[in-house]
Amino acid sequence: MIQVSRGAPRANTVELRRGAHIIVARVVWRDGSRAGLQADDRLPVEEILSLSQAPALQLTAGSNLVERRRTPRRTHDANRLRARFAEFASVGVIAASLAITLFGIVQQALATPMNAIRAALGG
Repeated sequence: MIQVSRGAPRANTVELRRGAHIIVARVVWRDGSRAGLQADDRLPVEEILSLSQAPALQLTAGSNLVERRRTPRRTHDANRLRARFAEFASVGVIAASLAITLFGIVQQALATPMNAIRAALGG
């Protein structure tokens, strides 16, 4: 939870900075000047609290948020495309395995009559 003097942040994502630490968090609730945040990564709380020469936490909010993670988050659309590709690939694998199974069944069903025809024709 954070408490700010000028009202809770209106952005969905905020950055908190203290010393060399940058915390990227998502706003999960707002109530007046307070807001609840959820970060994806574990926070080094002891290190952050032990910084004596650093100024107070600085809050940066807005759409001009710069991604500072090693591997940036994928967007919603990118996740949807990956899921659609995985679904398409799994349907393709299932269809191919059904086709191979059906081919084996038909081949086995026609093998006996074809052998009888071949024997009758002298071949």
